[in-house]
Amino acid sequence: MDPKEKAKGLPLTSGVYLMKDKDGAVIYVGKAVSLRKRVQSYFRQRKTMSKTDLLVENIADIDYIDTDSEAEALILEASLVKKYDPKFNVELRDDKSFPLIQITAEEFPRISVERPHQRIAGYTYYGPYINPKLIREALALLRKIFHFRTCDPFPEKECLDFHIGLCEAPCIKKIGKREYMKNIRNVKLILEGRKDDLYKRLHKEMEAHAKAQRYEDAAKIRDQLRAIGALYSGTRDVNYYKEAEQLQRALNLPRLPNRIETFDISNIMGNQAVGSMVSFLNGRPDKNNYRRFKIKEVEGIDDFKMIAEVVRRRYRRLKNEGKMFPDLIVIDGGKGQLSAAHQELIKLGVQIPLVSLAKREEEVFLPNKRNPVKLSLDSLGLKLLQRTRDEAHRFAVKYHRHLRDKNVFARKPKEDS
Repeated sequence: MDPKEKAKGLPLTSGVYLMKDKDGAVIYVGKAVSLRKRVQSYFRQRKTMSKTDLLVENIADIDYIDTDSEAEALILEASLVKKYDPKFNVELRDDKSFPLIQITAEEFPRISVERPHQRIAGYTYYGPYINPKLIREALALLRKIFHFRTCDPFPEKECLDFHIGLCEAPCIKKIGKREYMKNIRNVKLILEGRKDDLYKRLHKEMEAHAKAQRYEDAAKIRDQLRAIGALYSGTRDVNYYKEAEQLQRALNLPRLPNRIETFDISNIMGNQAVGSMVSFLNGRPDKNNYRRFKIKEVEGIDDFKMIAEVVRRRYRRLKNEGKMFPDLIVIDGGKGQLSAAHQELIKLGVQIPLVSLAKREEEVFLPNKRNPVKLSLDSLGLKLLQRTRDEAHRFAVKYHRHLRDKNVFARKPKEDS
């Protein structure tokens, strides 16, 4: 296909484009917020000859890799330039005014953004990067996920970065070399565009920790996986983290509520009563982890006992299978529903932050707290809770209608036991 025509079919999402010559060699790699708009711009008529015109004359084919964010595109672009060494990227490759990410060869390597006059033997470099501000922001996000040092030289005692969770303080041996180098390895995998390899490694480590009942270590890796997902998913996650941080402060939660599981009950006069559980990850519905329940142990109308049943069945299963618990449980209801769910968690010996959201006044109840927490109606944290509550209600009503219309209680594939 003619490359100009191929450009018209590219997606409008962010990503990296690779321009090839007639022999299939990559001659240019670039990134774009909108692949189609950026690549089409190369084929517009120009009044003067330029390096871009020379590039266009040599384009025989165009490939692309779409990404979820501009930050991912930036990282991927630099790794592909290093891999293919395209001749039309020569200015970017050779211009020493552009910044590089530098990883030192020390026992506990330091990572920083530099403009070195010459590269130091044994050090690892990524880039160069055209947008210094964006790459510094991307590296700052990576540091929140995989803690590494930026200090030079080592301080005599731990600095502020340790206390705010950006560094594991190898300076005072708070972390061993092996664990520290895992963080460096993980950063390198991202900078090399090997996100999928990183996911596989981390999932394998998390499962090993969970099987060995090292739940704190497993939870740490789970949080890293979620944060990587947030890094690659664009501006919507920025809004989510504002909601989550506000909710964490308002409810005094031990950690950000990255995964929220919310329960609701639907019944008509006690007939064909059902329960629903919806799962939200980083503020978005995670429909693969939705669950539905036919009430089996309660006769008549008793919302408290019904909530107790579905909560018991859900977390008994997770506990027995050694799977990870959510960061927050939300119950649609008031103090009675909350108390019923709380008692079941106590019986199971499971400690998970738990709240209920009452519809009438949109009050948030916490276990062992007499008075509700009243969040402002325009609070971002309250809006997050409302989204999960409303989705749980929708899912419960949908299942109830399905059973009512069929008038059967056939077991469904995603129903928890």
